[in-house]
Amino acid sequence: MSTPHVVVVMGVAGTGKTTIGPLLADALGVPYAEGDDFHPPANIAKMSAGTPLDDTDRWPWLDSIGQWAHSRAGIGGVVSSSALKRSYRDRLRAAAPDAVFLHLTGDRELIERRMSERKGHFMPTKLLDSQFATLQPLQDDEAGVAVDVSGSPEDISARAAAALRALGQ
Repeated sequence: MSTPHVVVVMGVAGTGKTTIGPLLADALGVPYAEGDDFHPPANIAKMSAGTPLDDTDRWPWLDSIGQWAHSRAGIGGVVSSSALKRSYRDRLRAAAPDAVFLHLTGDRELIERRMSERKGHFMPTKLLDSQFATLQPLQDDEAGVAVDVSGSPEDISARAAAALRALGQ
């Protein structure tokens, strides 16, 4: 990366943000922060019970991620965040204007299968429909790239790094 940016790895649950994020951070030579670690305990409890978060739940979480991203401005980093809505990404950009987004995309069937194979994660597969219903893909005026999640984590992270380099990140 010529000028280190913060890359926000986004997408619905089960796309591999927690797997791809650290691999991408290693490839870019910057630190990784797990977005789930920024959730307050009440959010984790709510999702564990199968209840989707609402915007009121998400604002403090997004603000915490935004603060981390802001602290990494000019030195780079990778952080995961579902960032499903444009308004969520706008809030992150308000804190970290130079952030770029890596949208991990994929077929619902593949993502559901991967979610069902996960062990020990608080997000149940029954919330996947609400995630897809909420998702607003990156728009043309948003800095970022979309990368399909088919293939191995190494393949996905290599495609992601190449797409970000092509974007100038």
